[in-house]
Amino acid sequence: MTSTKPPDRKRRNRRSRGKRFGDWLVYSIATGLLRIITALGPDRASNLGGRVARLIGPHLSVSNIARANLKMAFPQKSEEKREEILKGVWENLGRTACEYPHLDQLYDFEIEWMNPRRVEVTGIRNFQQMLWDGKPAIIFTAHLANWELPAVCAARHGLDMTILFRPPSNAFIADYVMNVRAGTMGRLLSRSRGAIMHVAASIERGDHLGLLVDQRFSRGLSVPFFQKSTPTNTTVARVARQFDCPVFGARCIRLPNNRFRLEVTDPIELPRDSDGRVDIAAATQAINKIIEGWIREYPEQWLWLHNRWDFNKKQLKKNRPKAEG
Repeated sequence: MTSTKPPDRKRRNRRSRGKRFGDWLVYSIATGLLRIITALGPDRASNLGGRVARLIGPHLSVSNIARANLKMAFPQKSEEKREEILKGVWENLGRTACEYPHLDQLYDFEIEWMNPRRVEVTGIRNFQQMLWDGKPAIIFTAHLANWELPAVCAARHGLDMTILFRPPSNAFIADYVMNVRAGTMGRLLSRSRGAIMHVAASIERGDHLGLLVDQRFSRGLSVPFFQKSTPTNTTVARVARQFDCPVFGARCIRLPNNRFRLEVTDPIELPRDSDGRVDIAAATQAINKIIEGWIREYPEQWLWLHNRWDFNKKQLKKNRPKAEG
């Protein structure tokens, strides 16, 4: 008996099955590697990941995005200096990836301890304010050092928080990531068009909202970042405007010997309009300025591999290393 399905539907079904198999294959390889990384322990895994990524990463084509970004952000730096930053970017990414199965072990900070071990925290009073005041707040962060640790910190110390995040496109890996994160980071909310309704409900309950805001957001507002305007996530400013709740910044800094410092800022005074409400454009620009300052301090610890300023192929081609040109 011949199939009655239209040819287009058949092709779509084949593509769908092919993609699902491809996703499963990538997931199987990734989980196999993660088992090895888990067996190594946090220090050896981080060191190995950093060395391998530093060696291989700069030769991958995606590094041309980072080169274009770095040249735009730091035109005064020499090409050699920018290449050194790029190597550090890859080392940090390799370390962060291999630290992923060890997040529970990495975070060892306790508020009552006077002498920090692997993790130290500055701005702990600001964290305690959020923990004890019973009020909602917004915490923004960026892809710096091991950017998962601020959320681990919040969950470990009992801060009610909803984490807004973008899941991986691979459905198998997305499920794995959700399971790992849910066990260490609390309540997770996938970024989607309907997510803002859940965010509003969370804030109304008195919860805290945590989110990364440093990547390109195509539906966002175009505001300056490193002196060049680019579409930017306005969720922090919009929620702060609607609920008039305090806003804090949090970042992770990678220290020598596989240690970390987490910093929680004081409440940030966001710009307001003539009616006394948070000005969305000015507030978003102020947040960009804070994140830019963090990146300038430790440029090798930020994820420059993301096409934040939407460079096209022709522009990226110009940033190939001279040996490739």
